[in-house]
Amino acid sequence: MWAFVCAVGPQGKKRVKARVKRTARALLHAGGACIPFPLCFPIPSIVRQLTSTLTEYSPYLPPASAQSGPSGQLPPPPSQAKQGPSSYAPSLPLPPGSQDVPIGNGALAEYNPLNSFLDEIDPHTAPPDMKVEGSDWFAVFNPKVKRSLGISLVHTLMHESVVCCVRFSADGKYLATGCNRSAQIYDTATGVKTCVLVDPNAPKTGDLYIRSVCFSPDGKYLATGAEDKVIRIWEIKSRRIRSTFEGHAQEIYSLDFSRDGMLIVSGSGDRTARIWNLGDGTHKVLAIHEPETVDSGVTSVAISPDARLVAAGSLDTIVRIWDVATGILIERLRGHKDSVYSVAFTPDGQGLISGSLDKTLKYWDVRSVGMGPQPTGKKLVDKDLCNMNFTGHKDYVLSVAVSHDGKWVVSGSKDRGVQFWDSRTATVQLMLQGHKNSVISIDLSPATSLLATGSGDWAARIWNYTPV
Repeated sequence: MWAFVCAVGPQGKKRVKARVKRTARALLHAGGACIPFPLCFPIPSIVRQLTSTLTEYSPYLPPASAQSGPSGQLPPPPSQAKQGPSSYAPSLPLPPGSQDVPIGNGALAEYNPLNSFLDEIDPHTAPPDMKVEGSDWFAVFNPKVKRSLGISLVHTLMHESVVCCVRFSADGKYLATGCNRSAQIYDTATGVKTCVLVDPNAPKTGDLYIRSVCFSPDGKYLATGAEDKVIRIWEIKSRRIRSTFEGHAQEIYSLDFSRDGMLIVSGSGDRTARIWNLGDGTHKVLAIHEPETVDSGVTSVAISPDARLVAAGSLDTIVRIWDVATGILIERLRGHKDSVYSVAFTPDGQGLISGSLDKTLKYWDVRSVGMGPQPTGKKLVDKDLCNMNFTGHKDYVLSVAVSHDGKWVVSGSKDRGVQFWDSRTATVQLMLQGHKNSVISIDLSPATSLLATGSGDWAARIWNYTPV
């Protein structure tokens, strides 16, 4: 079919693009199936022969006509029946502690031989001393490095749709999840669902996926971002909407609170990030203006620990950094070869981790960003601030996080696994396989030794890691 497509010329390409859009729309609304089985969807190399970017055809996107690009909190992946068994997986977080590990000391390399065990070992036949397993999950440890962690499953939290996002409260006592039409809050100690947040004024029909959730630092409020372009701030105790913020022109994919709780940052498919002041409701628009960039929907945002910088990953492969006080774009980080789906600052604010559809993570040294005179317009010169690559995933990297003490970087992927990396060397410590579908979202507890994963298999899971 695709050989024919490539030979039919511009009109044929237009017809195929229209057909793919219709297929994507049908998949999104088909019982939790949004990421088609690989054989049912054009592979990226073929897609790029039809259009200049992957974005309209990304299996993670909602209808292409509804947005300019995908997000870190993706729409529903395919049903379990659409995907065969997988042997990939990885990671967990570490407990809180002093920030005593400078991330990014490893040498910049496109390939880490210490991670070759991912290709050399069959997880199903690995010897007992190399893995731990439960009834429906397993973790395999890297035999080429000293084992530093153990991991166990704590809770499985089933939902009625794809779990698009997971986020811990600051004290680690609660986990929020976002799915179709609702956000839910769970007690991490018991696994009991303590709260369901549904907007009574939202349309009663159709899908309304909650793409991002974020607790306020004091734990009193939960912010949700959804496909209807509205940010809702919920008072958790009363289960009522305290306020709403509107202004984005397309779906909201990512949210992040500042540590003082005064600001919330949002990212949308409309090619903007926005900084909202919760006190007076005002906001700054952080727009992507580069004319050469066609598909630059913002997929993921993060605000630095000192609330000085906002980082945003986008579909055009670039990570951008803005100054919070002025709203000026002060840095463009280039290096990924495909869309950037997730960004996370290190706890000390000196580094930024990004995860991409190119199957890699990167560490960027941002210590000097914004410290000198701020460039504007054409004066902005891109710098090479990447000093470490994390290679080893078999498919798209969809979500990244950094442990509280900075020792570990964690990533979730379309390969249905999670990888746990030594932040100093970009070496995989373990790979965890615990879902039957893409791992769309991960988070590490800021205060406890817990990892949360959200997946297209309609489940969120809470894991406990233990240093060994």
